[in-house]
Amino acid sequence: MPRGGLNDMTAFLEVARERSFTRAARKLGVSQSALSQALKKLEEELGVQLLVRTTRSVAATEIGERLLQKISPHLEGIERELATLNELRGKPAGKIRISSSDHAINELLLPKLSAFLQAYPDVQIEMVIDYGFVDIIAERYDAGVRYGETLARDMIAVRIGPDARMIAVATPAYFARHPKPATPKDLAAHNCINLRQQGSGGLYAWELEKKGRPEIRVQVEGQLTFNGIYSCLQAALLGLGLAFVPEDLARPYLSDGRLEIALDDWSLPFPGFHLYYPDITQPSPAFSLLVEALRYRPE
Repeated sequence: MPRGGLNDMTAFLEVARERSFTRAARKLGVSQSALSQALKKLEEELGVQLLVRTTRSVAATEIGERLLQKISPHLEGIERELATLNELRGKPAGKIRISSSDHAINELLLPKLSAFLQAYPDVQIEMVIDYGFVDIIAERYDAGVRYGETLARDMIAVRIGPDARMIAVATPAYFARHPKPATPKDLAAHNCINLRQQGSGGLYAWELEKKGRPEIRVQVEGQLTFNGIYSCLQAALLGLGLAFVPEDLARPYLSDGRLEIALDDWSLPFPGFHLYYPDITQPSPAFSLLVEALRYRPE
């Protein structure tokens, strides 16, 4: 393309359409002299005459007419797209991809997104379940959701949930057969339900911490292994073993007596779910609104 680029081509297209420098200049918001100079420069760079000028009218030459027919549809398409982008500049729209655990999706994201999705019908959100540590840039995610203590250092983190706690639970019938563990070492005698991490493929080590003592990571053993926390909880409810699950998931069953907690004093609270994403100079309106919709606001 000549050095004048798109602007000079647009000037030629408008003059050829209007057959008048005066009307074209008014439509483009430039002076007639500036428009005339732009067309003269374009003709010099192309090495052909595009317009025939008289005192009364302007018309395209044969070469100019051919160029007009070729570029007109493309320039019009560009103009329409730019106009659309201008309209959408303040209108939330587009797709947002989020990597998250099913626990965070079901218990936190979906309840908060109900009003958001109704308010912004042009926004699409894709949520992919993953328990591992995902490189959201490499995997083309806009954001990820993880517990606060596991965030990457080079990410912006926005708290979207309260403090959390992981607890060991089983049914009263299970504990009748296997006395409750008093210390983490006692877990070796229990049929523990394992959680396999999807990213690394390894088994999740139970993270236990008592006030005043360092954290202990225990690699438990048992007959059942799942790659989803809801299945671990369901297995515990069926009396199939001792599970290590988020307290908010187990709370209803603790309240009605279907589950009992073990090692309660070894389950300290930790920072809850955070939305993390790379530092973007100009995030889309849709993403900025999503962050605010998910932001944790203590009552």
